[in-house]
Amino acid sequence: MSITILGIESSCDDTSAAVIRDGILLSNVIASQSVHEEYGGVVPELASRAHQQNIVPVVDTALKRAGISKSDLSAIAFTRGPGLLGSLLVGTSFAKGLSVGLRIPIVDVNHLHGHVLSHFVREKEDDEVPEYPFLCLLISGGNSQLVLVKNYNDMQIIGQTIDDAAGEAFDKCAKVMGLPYPGGPFIDRLAAEGDPKRFKFAKPHIANLDYSFSGLKTSFLYTLRDAVKENPNFIEENKADLAASLQATIIAILLDKLDKAVKQTGVKTVAIGGGVSANSGVRAAVADYCERHHLKAFIPKRAFTTDNAAMVAIAGYYKYLDKDFCPYDAAPFARVTM
Repeated sequence: MSITILGIESSCDDTSAAVIRDGILLSNVIASQSVHEEYGGVVPELASRAHQQNIVPVVDTALKRAGISKSDLSAIAFTRGPGLLGSLLVGTSFAKGLSVGLRIPIVDVNHLHGHVLSHFVREKEDDEVPEYPFLCLLISGGNSQLVLVKNYNDMQIIGQTIDDAAGEAFDKCAKVMGLPYPGGPFIDRLAAEGDPKRFKFAKPHIANLDYSFSGLKTSFLYTLRDAVKENPNFIEENKADLAASLQATIIAILLDKLDKAVKQTGVKTVAIGGGVSANSGVRAAVADYCERHHLKAFIPKRAFTTDNAAMVAIAGYYKYLDKDFCPYDAAPFARVTM
């Protein structure tokens, strides 16, 4: 008998629903929220309200695109955390209510686990997936982690940021440059036109495999502050070179620790995940690194880099196989480790 999982993702400002049957993706629908652009960042209360408006039509669309009805579902997987509590409550409450109505189990999913397991989302039977163990560089707005993945339910963080994440560095530096929110994609586009060696920014010297990006942000800010004093048009005249140099520095920081982790663990497969894995420079740099070191690289489709329910559904599918169901009194959580 087929196993059909509905995945629901509502951890931040994207409402998403996806359907997976026997490990194959049937649909993946995402409704993004443009309301936050004018504020330069996500406003939690507005995000929660938007989720309430979006979740019913998004789930309905996902079911229709998958060509199934609610009665075909085996279970409902939902993001329990980490994320914004108000947003998580919308998805959690909806999943519980639908579960009670359909008399099927619910499966809670760790958002970070979902990003790692996004590489197991298959759109057709012969799609290749990573073999265990592998190393995943998880990079997003809130997290920068090196994760040793031994199995879908056995993941070990061997390095992580001690302050800001790579995505924060992109977005906050972009904001200083006067770019729209979210700034990461704008930096990516500008970087393609600039000289990555034009400006030098500070790189951290952190022991072990941990990351730090706060010093880079400070260095970037001081460079702009001093330059603008002499030339008020400095940022506008040098946007492309600033973006390219910033991106090159972030990539260098990421790859330095990735290389150390590969050597320490001896893995033969490297994957990346999270919103920053959509960055063109990051994708090219990781692919090139793996090719030079004869490693198998898994670079996700951009549709599976941002917050999406396909990754929640596949994580829920594996937990369903283990009958690892969630009790109805389980509450969402804002912060958690792997």
